[in-house]
Amino acid sequence: MTVQDELLKDPELLYRLTVDEYHQMLKCGALEDGAPYELLDGHVVRKIRNARGEGSMTIGTQHATAVTLIGELNSRLKGHGCHVRLQSPVTLQTNDEPESDGAIVRGLQRDYKKRHPTAADVICVIEVADASLRRDRGYKQQLYAEHGIPLYLIINLANRTIEVRSNPLEARYQDTEILTSRKRVTIVTPKGKAVIFAAREMLP
Repeated sequence: MTVQDELLKDPELLYRLTVDEYHQMLKCGALEDGAPYELLDGHVVRKIRNARGEGSMTIGTQHATAVTLIGELNSRLKGHGCHVRLQSPVTLQTNDEPESDGAIVRGLQRDYKKRHPTAADVICVIEVADASLRRDRGYKQQLYAEHGIPLYLIINLANRTIEVRSNPLEARYQDTEILTSRKRVTIVTPKGKAVIFAAREMLP
């Protein structure tokens, strides 16, 4: 039996980092700030940004394009009390600080110059998924729902759809809708206005 086999059989053998410990590792240089990692369930996990069949270090071209398209939504949101952040941390519970591909958060960019957004700040979280689809539908879906983030979008590059998950309850979203490129996504902003995007605006 390898060490990995032993750890898989007994996860309690693993030490789980807190968000504060993770930040300290970044601060002292034990982890490179900006490296492709995020903290999930206390574990430093490599972010998956490749297409299926590509190497794990690769950033897929469709993934990069989709993230850029998410950023372009900002011009239609920033007048309504919110803005888009790209591939930046959201601090959740003690052991979780995911870096979603996109997040629509309350307020202005400078509101977060001394801290990362928390779940209470987030209106919608967006993940771009290809090789990461299992993680995005699994642990991340559970995590975002558990913290009451109202809307979770998975941009599914494999079949060119957007999975819209809403109405979080405990550790799952109660409603899921699959949108093709001709459908629309509605974002309810902090000022109460619904901003509507065509799904194709987020699909590469």
